[in-house]
Amino acid sequence: MLFSLFKYLESIDFPGAGMFQYISFRSGMAVIFALLIGTIFGKFIIRVLQRQQIGEIVRDLGLEGQYQKKGTPTMGGLIIIASILVPVLLFGKLDNVYVLLMITTTVWLGLIGFIDDYIKVFKKNKKGLAGGFKVVGQIVLGLVVGLTLFFSDDVVVRMESPADAEIRQIEAEARPTDATKETQYIKAPITNVPFFKDNRFNYNSLLWFLGDKAEQWGWIIFVLAVIFITTAVSNGANITDGLDGLATGTSAIIGATLGILAYVSSNTIYADYLNIMYVPYSEELVVYMSAFIGATVGFLWYNSFPAQIFMGDTGSLTIGGIIAVFAILIRMELLIPILCGIFLVENISVMMQVSYFKYTRKKYGEGRRIFRMAPLHHHYQLKGYPESKIVVRFWIVGIILAVLTIVTLKIR
Repeated sequence: MLFSLFKYLESIDFPGAGMFQYISFRSGMAVIFALLIGTIFGKFIIRVLQRQQIGEIVRDLGLEGQYQKKGTPTMGGLIIIASILVPVLLFGKLDNVYVLLMITTTVWLGLIGFIDDYIKVFKKNKKGLAGGFKVVGQIVLGLVVGLTLFFSDDVVVRMESPADAEIRQIEAEARPTDATKETQYIKAPITNVPFFKDNRFNYNSLLWFLGDKAEQWGWIIFVLAVIFITTAVSNGANITDGLDGLATGTSAIIGATLGILAYVSSNTIYADYLNIMYVPYSEELVVYMSAFIGATVGFLWYNSFPAQIFMGDTGSLTIGGIIAVFAILIRMELLIPILCGIFLVENISVMMQVSYFKYTRKKYGEGRRIFRMAPLHHHYQLKGYPESKIVVRFWIVGIILAVLTIVTLKIR
């Protein structure tokens, strides 16, 4: 909104209005506003939730200090969502397709998470919203994002540098029959591949057996991939949200990394230098991710140990979905297993525990466990590690994974 206003003010030579044309300025303002909203508005939300007696329902898991958290306000994801949306609406370009997709992701998953928390808190149902309904909601989001990216005319990528384009143009003039075979900007389900020099992967290639029809039906594979990634990362963040500040801090680290990746992907010079795809108009995603970073850090003010508020599914499902969709938009989704390694390991620990328990129960008549408890952070709790130490060490691992993700840009 403010972008449009200051664009008009700039047209009438209003002093300082031109600053709104700079991504760096608007991103900085988005961080500041998100932090202020998270810390100031967060305190107000905590008081409201306390007055309404909207507290965490604690299941008996046999963990030390577990019952001390009983009654701590939950549904704090509302703080995160507000801290993201307000700065984005103020400082972002609201006609940008990428910004619109991120706003849709935030609102849609926030609504699903809110319904889940509402059922838990107000209906006193510990199970909350049925898992099937959550998955359906995530599938719907994946369909919207995938179909928009594939069919929208505003979504294109460039796979060659300006120098390569100039050489191609010279060659095309010499061989006119080849001139129409290549274009600088293309629409295709293509993404970056880490660690390899020829770092392009086309989802159409998975349908190689269809021959010439692969390009026609490739969008189905792409949309299915978007659905899978969105669902997996969203649920991974949800599972990780088990200790004070764990999911929040980890998400802030991931968000900062994605912000860097978005900046270099939206800049022709850096994209050419790093040999990654240039994604036109994606610079607005830097503003969005700046708000996300400010929102998670601001929420951490109250969510750090000992937590004054929990994000609930309202927050955890939302931040996971945001991370997944954002990575897809900048064509970096294949880096998710590295960057979101904490989410991945937490997810895998649960799958391993459940699968092994069922297998041993069927084979030996009694279920056995790999970990003392899953997800993994509870395993370390039962081993006697203080909660705050577990969280900080997970953050450190998250930072290492973030650095490794950035390094992959030059490991070809």
